[in-house]
Amino acid sequence: MSYIQPKEFAAKMVDAGEGKIFMSTKDTLIRAYMAGAILALAAAFAVTITVNTGQPLVGALLFPVGFCMLYLLGFDLLTGVFTLAPLAVLAKRPGCTWGGVLRNWGLVFVGNFAGAMTTAVLMAIVFTMGFSAEPNAVGQKIGQIGEARTLGYAAAGGAGMLTVFVRAVLCNWMVSTGVVAAMMSNSVSGKIMAMWMPILVFFYLGFEHSIVNMFLFPSGIMLGGQFTWADYLLYNEIPVVLGNLVGGLTFVGGMIYMTHFKESPKRNATISRNGDATGVAAE
Repeated sequence: MSYIQPKEFAAKMVDAGEGKIFMSTKDTLIRAYMAGAILALAAAFAVTITVNTGQPLVGALLFPVGFCMLYLLGFDLLTGVFTLAPLAVLAKRPGCTWGGVLRNWGLVFVGNFAGAMTTAVLMAIVFTMGFSAEPNAVGQKIGQIGEARTLGYAAAGGAGMLTVFVRAVLCNWMVSTGVVAAMMSNSVSGKIMAMWMPILVFFYLGFEHSIVNMFLFPSGIMLGGQFTWADYLLYNEIPVVLGNLVGGLTFVGGMIYMTHFKESPKRNATISRNGDATGVAAE
């Protein structure tokens, strides 16, 4: 599987962050658009499997196929650039600024949203026979998900907002781990295996992913869910974006950067045995 050591893939993370900052507007938007569209299709796929089998675990087991496809094709998710782009600034790469990071984040958000919305419209057509019939079972389920994860949080007040934020933090802890895990191998099979595990964890546990939600909630509104665009943005998308930022940048990007890219000098301890002093590495 050609495993790459943490110190090596930490350097690759910084290189990747630098590449995101300097990427052209056209390429950033196209890659973000396609990432949002593919991940949305994977979400529709997973919900369909769950409804048809009655087994959420089966849907979660197969959902990562979308993440693996978009990563191998070189497309970008907001959750990933939240983690990678700031590292180039922290590493003081020439020309990398926080303004460049914010530009990248903004363009990727727009591209992801446009791609997810495209898939939402196309799948709504499928679920309703071209809007000529009531939504099928999968369409109804998507509408119910939207209601539960907007109005459900709103009904709980501050506790609900805390919960959605924490679920978003935990989500990008796992998703960004998948992004980094793909850098641990040079083989396609190794990358897929490494990505699959954390993505499975996030999806089965019901954590909140801002790009998946860009599909689920607009689609839910189109399919008759009893919630509004304001409900979606206020009680889900905005706190989820913020939580995804915190989770990816702190638990993944920041931690790996501090211990593997900016590794501190080893400590030396002197142990005296029978009058002899021997220096050994203290881990």
